[in-house]
Amino acid sequence: MLLAIDVGNTRIKSAVFENDIILEQSVFLKNELEKKIKNILKNFPKVTNLVVASVGNLEKDVFLKQDKNLKVDFITHENQFPFENRYATPKTLGIDRMVLASGATLQFKNQNRLVIDAGTCITYDFINDNDEYLGGAISPGLRLRYEALHNFTAKLPLLALENPENFIGNSTAESIHSGVVNGVLNEIDGFIAEYKQIYPKFTIILTGGDAVFLAKRLKNTIFANSNFLLESLNHLFQYKINND
Repeated sequence: MLLAIDVGNTRIKSAVFENDIILEQSVFLKNELEKKIKNILKNFPKVTNLVVASVGNLEKDVFLKQDKNLKVDFITHENQFPFENRYATPKTLGIDRMVLASGATLQFKNQNRLVIDAGTCITYDFINDNDEYLGGAISPGLRLRYEALHNFTAKLPLLALENPENFIGNSTAESIHSGVVNGVLNEIDGFIAEYKQIYPKFTIILTGGDAVFLAKRLKNTIFANSNFLLESLNHLFQYKINND
């Protein structure tokens, strides 16, 4: 069994895998990490490997001081990946983006793929049908946009995510919701349209904390899976075993 850990900017996600099946998954805060891992390992004593993808500043010791029989793998830029990295600055490419690109390459073979991760930031990552990672884009996520409007203006309130009732906001709150939500939706659909100018056919994978909310409202047909990064960690781990 494998325990996959995704350390994000705001939250940590985990999943226990037996082959490709998720037996249990959790979402928790960083200060809960040690306690959560202990509980998971207690409930699933057959877990032999732990694989970690981290974009946050989390000490490796937290993982290494767990069960001595547990093999811990931290995904780094030195790992072997199933794609050719054509990024101009490969060492600056986020580990989370590399894991997502790996999952797309391994799960959707012999096709062009666009991975959209809608979390704290919205990242776009494109892998062509030759398994070449070409790059993508990074923009503020839904929450960041709400916070920016509040933090960098004098009087705009900090709102929680809501679906706007009208495209034309008839109050300050409705105007903010329309601007943030419709702004992101039009951005994503616009990016997809730009990619289609170059690559008429490609698979779109939408993941991240806001994936479900956005998938219902986008115009394009999208494969939405909020667990895609955890599943990609599992696939990348299996890829490593098969290629060692």
